[in-house]
Amino acid sequence: MADVNRTNGGANLLALRSHNTALVLDLLRGAGADGISRLELADRTGLTPQAVSKITARLREEGLAVEAGHRASTGGKRRTVLRLVPGAGHAVGVHLDRDALRAVLVDLAGTVVAERCAALDLGAGAEAVVAVVAGQVEALAKGVRAGDGTGAAGQDTGSSTGAAGLPGGGSASVEGVQGPGEVGAAGADTRSSTGTPELPAEFLPTLLGVGVALPGPLDHSRGVLHRVTGFPEWDGFPLRDALARRLGVPVVVDKDTNAAALGLAVAGERGSFAYLHLGTGLGAGLVIDGAVHRGARTGAGEFGHQVVQLDGPPCGCGDRGCVEALCLAAVARGDLAEAARVLGIATGNLVALLDIDLVLLGGRTIATAPDAFLRGVAAVLDERARRAGEEPVPVRAAPGEVADGAAQLVLGPLFGRADA
Repeated sequence: MADVNRTNGGANLLALRSHNTALVLDLLRGAGADGISRLELADRTGLTPQAVSKITARLREEGLAVEAGHRASTGGKRRTVLRLVPGAGHAVGVHLDRDALRAVLVDLAGTVVAERCAALDLGAGAEAVVAVVAGQVEALAKGVRAGDGTGAAGQDTGSSTGAAGLPGGGSASVEGVQGPGEVGAAGADTRSSTGTPELPAEFLPTLLGVGVALPGPLDHSRGVLHRVTGFPEWDGFPLRDALARRLGVPVVVDKDTNAAALGLAVAGERGSFAYLHLGTGLGAGLVIDGAVHRGARTGAGEFGHQVVQLDGPPCGCGDRGCVEALCLAAVARGDLAEAARVLGIATGNLVALLDIDLVLLGGRTIATAPDAFLRGVAAVLDERARRAGEEPVPVRAAPGEVADGAAQLVLGPLFGRADA
């Protein structure tokens, strides 16, 4: 469970440091508007009623929980139920694709309350991309704070849906997701190189941080990019620290597929599954036994660069016959059946290797013809299962978006679910 901190009023999120508090918060979030009683919280967490009472009293004091009525009496004293206050905290999730950006603002319940979209050229260089991301985050926060429903005044790019009346008070920090110098922590320097905060606290005082998801490979633990396929100039760039200095709030960076997989797990997907993302590239997010699997060097899930044809066409990674190159080539010539077949073959390899329970397909290329890809991938898996005398692994379209999952990179630690 990550420590969290808020200064200058608002919720004192230092109170959320304990694992027990995270358990209670997660159950409050899961209970939704119906709420949950203290007795139920004690029963489901294994904590004593006294411990639950202390935790919930603190959460109420901090504005993170409120009483929400009473359960009907079954002969004894009526039970008071509590619910989470979703607007007590927010996170921004950003999906950086090779040619586009989507940013969402979500509350503690994971509900998207505003979003913005913009064109992006990942090859324009680090300085230009960081400026675009910072501008979109600032516009998103400013637009929602103003409640004007348009993003930010004077912006004619992107779209936004807003909600007014967000609670005020202070700035936020989530320990464990900031760069060197603990950017955003109490007492730390949250100013840009010019000495002026880039994201003033009055824009959105409940902003806990920004999660950024983009194509890999990258080092999640340090927030440093490696040789993104097609963009080798990004190798070694400290994206997390650059954005944290620019925005003055904590930033988490992860692969797009990992963020999406985390979002799916938080939303209720259980067990072991693979999220396969086919957009401008192809990658996988892996959840094994309920936790996101990033690997020893946070490089797991480079699914698109498995070689499936030794004498195949060259790939941007330097190999030949990678599934990504074959899939995208088939899509480019309009042969979606072949693209789905190739994806199915590679998916079959993954299923055989990891023995997972479920395959979820997502990404904008999948979204153009979901039925064709679902049928094609399922056909390959069904045939393999038939030959082995096994039940086929189900294949479904993934709900949600990468940007939503990116926001969970920030919110997850509050609920004890940093890795789902």
